Amino acid sequence: MNTTPMISKASTVVATKDQLSADLKGEAVILDCASGVYYGLNEVGNTVWAFVQEPRKVTEITAKVATEYEVAADICERDVLALLGQLAEAGLIEVRDATS
Repeated sequence: MNTTPMISKASTVVATKDQLSADLKGEAVILDCASGVYYGLNEVGNTVWAFVQEPRKVTEITAKVATEYEVAADICERDVLALLGQLAEAGLIEVRDATS
């Protein structure tokens, strides 16, 4: 049913409308209203989640995380793409303009 689109640096991502989320002491808790499943994100994941509440380019998200957490750009990009892939697979974000 759910085919996860490829996410690249050029992709734009945004949180889907069919979810509720809350910030709990720096971590995020997300409820997928369609499935009733809860998800939790650590502090870095929460930063990404807060940033995708509006459509954002993956490059913007990666730059913000790399700056805020002082992490190497290549490691940051890999980790952000992995997290966004998991969020897309769970149906919590929408991927636009996905290219390889």
